[in-house]
Amino acid sequence: MGPLHGIRVIEMAGIGPGPFCGMLLADMGADVLRIDRLVETDRGIDFPSKLDLLNRNKRSVAIDLKSEQGLATVRQLISGADMLIEGFRPGVMEKLGLGPEDCLRSNPRLVFGRMTGWGQDGPLNRAAGHDLNFIALTGALDAIGQKGAPPTIPLNLVGDFGGGALYLAMGLLAAVIEARSSGAGQVVDAAIIDGVSSLMTMQYALKQMGAWPGERGSNIIDGGAPFYNVYETKDGHHVSIAAVEARFYEELLEHVGLNSDDLPDEEGRYAADLPEQNDRASWEHMHARFAEIFKTRTRDEWCSLLEGTDTCFAPVLTMDECVTHPHNVERKAFVEVGGVLNPAPAPRFSRTCSELRRPPPRMGADTEPALADWGFSPDQISKLGESGVIKLNKA
Repeated sequence: MGPLHGIRVIEMAGIGPGPFCGMLLADMGADVLRIDRLVETDRGIDFPSKLDLLNRNKRSVAIDLKSEQGLATVRQLISGADMLIEGFRPGVMEKLGLGPEDCLRSNPRLVFGRMTGWGQDGPLNRAAGHDLNFIALTGALDAIGQKGAPPTIPLNLVGDFGGGALYLAMGLLAAVIEARSSGAGQVVDAAIIDGVSSLMTMQYALKQMGAWPGERGSNIIDGGAPFYNVYETKDGHHVSIAAVEARFYEELLEHVGLNSDDLPDEEGRYAADLPEQNDRASWEHMHARFAEIFKTRTRDEWCSLLEGTDTCFAPVLTMDECVTHPHNVERKAFVEVGGVLNPAPAPRFSRTCSELRRPPPRMGADTEPALADWGFSPDQISKLGESGVIKLNKA
């Protein structure tokens, strides 16, 4: 039983950060009930049910949200929930009669989580958008990429999942803890632009202290520094180096041979002539020197030499390769459920362990047993099926 065993969550079906937040809670033992529509809507990317991994550990009920009886069914479910997650545009839940005021009236302890890109207010709040648009407005996208090149798209990790789902999960848990003492629920407004701006806190500090001049790819932790970068190896693979601290940089120099007086560079200079680590004027020269050195060995040869040292080194692995890396294998970082590979739940708990209890369900696959578990009588369920509000799963 995970640490959230006993917590009940209603998740209004959506895409991206809302479902990912629900997955995190479900992995930790919460009973997450996903409210799907009777007819699936366009989600942009159609995942087969068994590969819709953001829905793992959840149950799905399909309800007709266009009927008053269907909405009444959802209201009854919400009345028994600790949390609710919705990711619609502002005003949609209110039009359904499922807005915060309505829900908190029937369930005063409910924590109502709202997941949006732009936020509940502001001039853009009702405009369509996705992760890329949201991180663009925060300055994060402009800061990521190579010098002189366009910004690099960092998957949807920074916006949807980092600045969105993780902040929503943290807010929901904080509000549930507070509700236990106050007896009162509240709304958690998790806007991706707010979360990403929060994630950029250190970068704003660096900028204001003069350590982040501005142009991407020219700063200490964005690829500008030669000791914090990715280098190609002899066999066309890549390795990563992140030796920011002086003691780690010195160890890197030692392991790659740059502290040896018998190793001149292409200009005939020896180690004694090496510039200071943080001498920005020398970074371009040191980039070229490191690039030349790392091309002298294969990735595996560099792993044999540097892995496990304090050089702050790791090989750049593909998604297939990382599954079989010895460190990930020993930590059981990936698990297989129903023949489908999943990243293991995180974080890890010493006593109330998270686990993968069930694969992603088909839409509406759990309607009858889930409704029964949430307090609906057999007669209620039967009538809902007869009226077409839900689809009964025939044996």
